[in-house]
Amino acid sequence: MTKDRIRVARRELKADLVLKNARYMSVLTEEILQGDIAIHGGIIAGIGQYEGLVEVDASKGIYIPGFIDAHVHLESSMVSPGQYGRAVVPRGTTTVIADPHEIANVLGLKGIDFMIGDAKSSPLDMKIMLPSCVPATPLESSGAELNHRELAQVMHYPEVIGLGEMMNYPGVLNGEEEVLKKLELFAGRRIDGHCPHLKGNDLNAYIAAGIHTDHECTDVEEMQEKLRKGLYILIREGSAAKDLKQLIPGIKPNQLRRILFCTDDRQPTDLIEEGHLDFMVKTAVQRGISPFQAIQIATINAAECYRLYDRGLIAPGYIADLVCIKDLESIEVDQVYKKGILVAESGKPLFVHTSTIEDSVMDTVHTTELTLDHLRLPIETDIARVIRIEQGSLITEQVVRKVQVVEGEFKVHPSLDILKLAVVERHKATGRIGLGLVENFNLKGGALATSVAHDSHNFIAVGDTDEAILLALKTLKMLKGGLVVVVNGHVKATLALPIGGLMSNLTIEEVYEQLQIIQKSAESLGISPTMDAFMQLAFLALPVIPELKLTDRGLFDVAKFRFTDVAIHQ
Repeated sequence: MTKDRIRVARRELKADLVLKNARYMSVLTEEILQGDIAIHGGIIAGIGQYEGLVEVDASKGIYIPGFIDAHVHLESSMVSPGQYGRAVVPRGTTTVIADPHEIANVLGLKGIDFMIGDAKSSPLDMKIMLPSCVPATPLESSGAELNHRELAQVMHYPEVIGLGEMMNYPGVLNGEEEVLKKLELFAGRRIDGHCPHLKGNDLNAYIAAGIHTDHECTDVEEMQEKLRKGLYILIREGSAAKDLKQLIPGIKPNQLRRILFCTDDRQPTDLIEEGHLDFMVKTAVQRGISPFQAIQIATINAAECYRLYDRGLIAPGYIADLVCIKDLESIEVDQVYKKGILVAESGKPLFVHTSTIEDSVMDTVHTTELTLDHLRLPIETDIARVIRIEQGSLITEQVVRKVQVVEGEFKVHPSLDILKLAVVERHKATGRIGLGLVENFNLKGGALATSVAHDSHNFIAVGDTDEAILLALKTLKMLKGGLVVVVNGHVKATLALPIGGLMSNLTIEEVYEQLQIIQKSAESLGISPTMDAFMQLAFLALPVIPELKLTDRGLFDVAKFRFTDVAIHQ
């Protein structure tokens, strides 16, 4: 193929495909150029004047490289990788850097194998950063554990390009043996970071351990320190964490080549209604970044950071991952080529996703039989620690509140926005249940429950009565994982997620329709229409993002990195 490609480039042989008279973007020189794009064997052989076995008039629109999502957990789309491809490829995304630590926390290496296999049913190119923290910490109960020996078994898969986000930054700073073995195993390859609010000498130490990236910046000051110390900064725009508008104004022109875009966790509603990286590019342009620079961030920056030197440019020798946009103002995607094959047009995929899902991937819920007694929260005082959420942020605040106590037990007071939160271990039927309190959910008259609870993915539920919480949790078990809304003592809406308790076996369009019913049902409880309640709920169990979280083992103070009591003893 290389010999033929050279002959095509020299016009001694006709190309497989020629896009005639194409206007295309050079993202490195920030120019719009014009010429015939000759593609042979899925690779761009040359640009100039060429003849092809197939020739397509490409004079309309502007061709840009395919978008590359620098960090994503595909499981958060609630559909299989192949279905995810059907959603994002028509939006111009041709490559994703995926960290499958969600399903790995449930199924270990078997979950990673499932993701890689299912992704092959879609033209979307999925590169893997192997999960570094399964479980994220020893403070929660996951369905599996991955140590350095298990990672070594799969690190040479062709899809694997590095080590995923090292969330256990205390383990790095304290020199924990197993953490260091994982870092040393991937020395010389890309290692993703995850270090919210880390600064000064601790940040120095974290980076010195071999970390290359971070996607947890929430303000410009934090971003600037990390840029100065050599990290690539992945600006995130997910469904719960939205950092793009906050960070874009703080980027200096000479820093643009160290900036990447990522979605991290993005649900079907946002994927279908807003988009994927095309939405981030549009938003960045609206916030003052030039279209050339925004597209550069979404293409060549990610390719070079992750050493994918075969993509990210429209130039000879690069994979023919091409996106035709209508203009630089709208960034509206018209056509998508993957390795020179037209795979999407007018926002629709031109491919079908088919896959076979093993029963073992569909049967992962194992809990003890729950009763109301399991949900009782004894409390010796009416002064309590409460998790306060802020819409659109993964960071919570630890607040002290006066709560209602009846006969030594916490009860929701109708005039106070303080609800009960429960996390139930669901992998090995241990019976462990963590109970806590949460504020600012604005829920009345029911409960929500889900098996998507980062990162160990136990059951998590919030509600204003134990009866509603119990009904939601029992329904969740019956579904083998999913989302449940209980209103006035009745199950109002559900979405089954039987693949690892994280993903549906339906199409993304079907999941989207069910999520609309879920959202309306949640709104009937008083939850804001602008709040992704289940995404917000899912991150309340993640004990590596400040400030206060709840796992199946209890209430956890992230800043002090230790468990704490709900009650405050005076």
